[in-house]
Amino acid sequence: MTRHYNFCAGPAALPVAVLERARNELVDYQGRGLSVMEMSHRSDEFIAIAEQAEADFRQLLSVPDNYKVLFLQGGASMQFAMLPMNLLGQGGSANFIQTGIWGKKAISEVKRLGYACHLAGNSEAGGYVAVPSQDSLTLSADAAYLHYTSNETIGGLEFDYTPQVVREDGQHVPLVCDMSSNIMSKPINVADFGVIFAGAQKNIGPAGLTLAVVRDDLLGRAVPNTPSLFDYQMLADAGSMVNTPPTYAWYLAGLVFQWLRDDVGGLVAMDAINQRKAEKLYSAIDASDFYSNPIAVANRSRMNVPFVLADSALDKAFLQEADQAGLLNLKGHRSVGGMRASLYNAVPEEAVDALVAFMADFEQRRG
Repeated sequence: MTRHYNFCAGPAALPVAVLERARNELVDYQGRGLSVMEMSHRSDEFIAIAEQAEADFRQLLSVPDNYKVLFLQGGASMQFAMLPMNLLGQGGSANFIQTGIWGKKAISEVKRLGYACHLAGNSEAGGYVAVPSQDSLTLSADAAYLHYTSNETIGGLEFDYTPQVVREDGQHVPLVCDMSSNIMSKPINVADFGVIFAGAQKNIGPAGLTLAVVRDDLLGRAVPNTPSLFDYQMLADAGSMVNTPPTYAWYLAGLVFQWLRDDVGGLVAMDAINQRKAEKLYSAIDASDFYSNPIAVANRSRMNVPFVLADSALDKAFLQEADQAGLLNLKGHRSVGGMRASLYNAVPEEAVDALVAFMADFEQRRG
């Protein structure tokens, strides 16, 4: 079997070392005579897996003790509903910085549920090519929290700063961040945030798992009659096991954390690798008249690199030839077209080298 280079935006590439270990443990986990998929989530074996995964995640991100780490179902999109349910129980409105499709979806869900919301910043008028500046953000007087997407997967737009969240009355409000497509790509200061959440299927593990990091003072604030599976406090009290969690996805995420810790050397080392990968691809794009990227340089995503060909009539040929060369899933999202290379943690540097070489060859032959 030949492994190709997978640039899919999600479900995305997983480290080969993780896949090989999971394969080796698939039928018989550490001599127990059964698979992790067959274990009770209440068993000593799985509790040990779950606790180790959380410990490694906390270590990698330096999560302070006054935060709970929740392993949840429903994808990051379910958090669009869970967040207002948990953070608006004491009134106020949800504030948003809208920088792309995922921010727009989050706002739509809050409105659908009938909660008040306010746009503190919006880059839609400019075509989502840059994030709003800090000094342009305007929180509502009743802001209960500020929600933003640190990296818009589809548009390839990444924040180059952490928003400051102070209302006109001087009140600090919790900062909520959807980090689905750039979590664990670099070190962050978790203490800057009230809630961080991320779908697993980009930098953490397989689809079906979502992680939420919630500051303790934001627990117990849910609106009345919030379902138990949506209540952060109840989920935290139950160790993320109000019901049966996605056990195998949790196990695989734990293997990814171990790979980041032991094989890569932590998030500082991962940050340097990701920076090199992104610089190689953007440099190739910028040096060419055949390829282009529309995003402001300061806000170019390191994880998702969209680009277009000078002649869109060549898109189909580019994708076909790339696929034949073992460069998979480069088609841009249907809403924006063009190409997109996702350079998540598990995409090796040699994959980017191969893509850059292919792009140069294609331009020479077709340009």
